[in-house]
Amino acid sequence: MPKEELLEIEGVVIKIIPGGKYLVLLPNEMEIEAHLNGKMRRNKINVLVNDRVTMQMTPYDLTKGRITFRHK
Repeated sequence: MPKEELLEIEGVVIKIIPGGKYLVLLPNEMEIEAHLNGKMRRNKINVLVNDRVTMQMTPYDLTKGRITFRHK
């Protein structure tokens, strides 16, 4: 049985929350709490406020996500 499909959504970081989390604003004006995935953390990629990011979300919990890419 395959894993569930992850939703890929683009958003903008609006706030950095202590504990390695970020508040991301989606195009539909929803705010999602997200954290960095392991490769971004391992390669020390900095994500700042107003950065455009791509994140993955599971269809089971639409309030949390994982940042997978930072756009330039």
